[in-house]
Amino acid sequence: MPTILVADDDANIRKLVCLFLRNDGFTTINAVDGKEALAIYTSTPVDLVILDIMMPVMDGWALCEELRRANPDLPLLMLTARNETWEKVQAFQLGTDDYMTKPFDPLELMARVKALLKRYRIGLTQTIQLGNVILNRQTYKVLSGTESFTLPLKEFELLYKLAGLPGQVYTREQLIDQVWGMNYTGDDRTIDVHIKRLRERFADISDFRIETVRGLGYRLEVQE
Repeated sequence: MPTILVADDDANIRKLVCLFLRNDGFTTINAVDGKEALAIYTSTPVDLVILDIMMPVMDGWALCEELRRANPDLPLLMLTARNETWEKVQAFQLGTDDYMTKPFDPLELMARVKALLKRYRIGLTQTIQLGNVILNRQTYKVLSGTESFTLPLKEFELLYKLAGLPGQVYTREQLIDQVWGMNYTGDDRTIDVHIKRLRERFADISDFRIETVRGLGYRLEVQE
């Protein structure tokens, strides 16, 4: 079963979260602050991290940023008492995949954990299916029905990144770092250009759409 790291300075929260996770069959490791959590991550295989924001030594903001820098695809779930809109926006900008506020419903927490792990496993495969559209990362080809075509490399990587976690909001900065690399020095508006090209290429395909999230970035939604 997956191993989940729980980082929270509140011993009661750590105990409660780990209890529900273990009852559902997960292996758990816990940390009292961000620094300890980061040390555990660098030495122990971890499949998902649940982290608080307000922690001593290294807070959740810094931990989220460090974990995302180390592994762009590691599922991160912030579980915190902080519920201001700007805090949620900052959390997603730093790279968290999901955000829950305390007090929390254990059943909802388990459902979100399982959803993130499912998305992550899809993201690790070499093919992603969006309705009738299949993206093959080994060949960089797109199969739509009986038609097969190749996208320019960066367009494919951008679409593959968005498709790996449907519904996940990515900022321009995150997409630049994860698709173009942290050493990219060009204009971050190149993301907008590539998104426009992808929308034009798939304008006649209704299996998915790339949405603009005002003030944040982009996300891909699969059509029912």
